[in-house]
Amino acid sequence: MMLLLGLFLNFANAKLVDKIVAIVNDQPITLSDVEKFKSKLKTGGLVDDALLKLSDPAALQKDQKALLNELIDEKLLDTEVKHKKMEVTIERVEQEIRTIATNNNVSRQQLQTALQVKGVTLSQYQDFIKTSLERQSLIEREVTSRIRISDEDISSYYLAKKGPSATQIFEYQLSHILFIPKSGDDNTALTRAKATEEKLKNGQSFDKLAEQLSDDPNFTNGGELGTFRAGEMIKEIDAAVRKISVGEYTPILKTQRGYQIVKINKRTLISDPKLEEERENIRRELYNEAFKRQFRLWLAQRHDESFIRINGF
Repeated sequence: MMLLLGLFLNFANAKLVDKIVAIVNDQPITLSDVEKFKSKLKTGGLVDDALLKLSDPAALQKDQKALLNELIDEKLLDTEVKHKKMEVTIERVEQEIRTIATNNNVSRQQLQTALQVKGVTLSQYQDFIKTSLERQSLIEREVTSRIRISDEDISSYYLAKKGPSATQIFEYQLSHILFIPKSGDDNTALTRAKATEEKLKNGQSFDKLAEQLSDDPNFTNGGELGTFRAGEMIKEIDAAVRKISVGEYTPILKTQRGYQIVKINKRTLISDPKLEEERENIRRELYNEAFKRQFRLWLAQRHDESFIRINGF
């Protein structure tokens, strides 16, 4: 009885060493994992920045729940790496380490010494680089590769921010379908144009209809008409394209050539030196916004597809 009582007292006085605060699929996240992550953020330890692009590291350190969510997202990334078989080899890891050493003008031994000062072994560093490369490759394939920032996006952003100015001119890349009245038969040409317009409204390809139906004697693939600046086109087309967006087409236009339906393939804002100065900065800003938006959406989809149980702290 005394022995059992002693064991019971010892058990009662024992400290809780760790606690599972969440499970992602079959992978546990412990309280110590959260604390270690917080410590690395605070001291500048080895922390992969793949997810930190979506967060404020300083704010994370003050929010246990946000720290846990960050670790959950890391587990989801690593699960996808394995699911899509995107693990990298030790040779690729070593290549990356050599590149890091070269870029910092240090030898491998100097790099290893610097790691030891921070309490990191070479083996731990290799594991860190391996994980970082795998996550980077996954994000590149699933998110980054799908982001496109066009000149039209940049022009629209610039106009929205700065407003129009007298120095701004649009340049349009256009295609058209032309219907020329034969022997003065205006009605037949108009009827053909209306029938083609109906086909466009029903979703048929502009390029294919141009190929099949256009009367343009200088026809090119897709009915490509050329690139023109605002003010350089005949007045009916100039007025019509100002009212539509890229990828859209005009109503039937009566012009000196006959009846035309015109499509905008590309629109670029030109003749504004300030836009050209800011173009790459705007492109980076739009890219970063698109990346965060797409990455968050991708992570949300992974959350929906995974088993996640949060036990709390």
